[in-house]
Amino acid sequence: MRVYETRGGNAAVKIRTHDLIMGEGGLMRPMSIDVPDSAHADGWLRVSGDLSVPGLVSMADLRALPQWTVEVGFACRTSGTRRHRFTGPLLLDVARAAGPVFDACERKDRLRFLVSVLGRDGHHAVLSWGEIDPEFGDVPVLVGVRMDDADLDAYGPHLVVPGDRCGGRHISEVVEIRVCADARLWGRNL
Repeated sequence: MRVYETRGGNAAVKIRTHDLIMGEGGLMRPMSIDVPDSAHADGWLRVSGDLSVPGLVSMADLRALPQWTVEVGFACRTSGTRRHRFTGPLLLDVARAAGPVFDACERKDRLRFLVSVLGRDGHHAVLSWGEIDPEFGDVPVLVGVRMDDADLDAYGPHLVVPGDRCGGRHISEVVEIRVCADARLWGRNL
């Protein structure tokens, strides 16, 4: 396993990854990243996809990034409106720290990237890069490490999408964040 250090905002984040191999189109891909079943209990999540530095990120790594706090309300059908306060880094900062493989010559190239977030229970949500990028949608989506002033270490981080009325994209116990170009949707290889 190798440890890479990358900068996200003003903080350094260490991403742990296994050796990389050359994938289709010259993109570096992980040979393997083994996430143990207990990963969420230990606060680890996998960051994968079309990235220069895919790997595992700990709760401590997430806390090393700039922290944001948002208050959200979800209108639940069964229990009415629920309100919570979450603190954590922006999903954008977590993804940027792993080095998405955008074409540096094309400003809008990042708009063809998708960010998929998977929870321990199989619940998942997909966001577009443009939705979370400050030059486009600028939605402050968080990877929450605290909820209502309590650490989430025992449960793993949560995906928090401010502005969602029913909380359908709220993901508890995040185990993976995958950043991918949309080329596969259109039948093209990267």
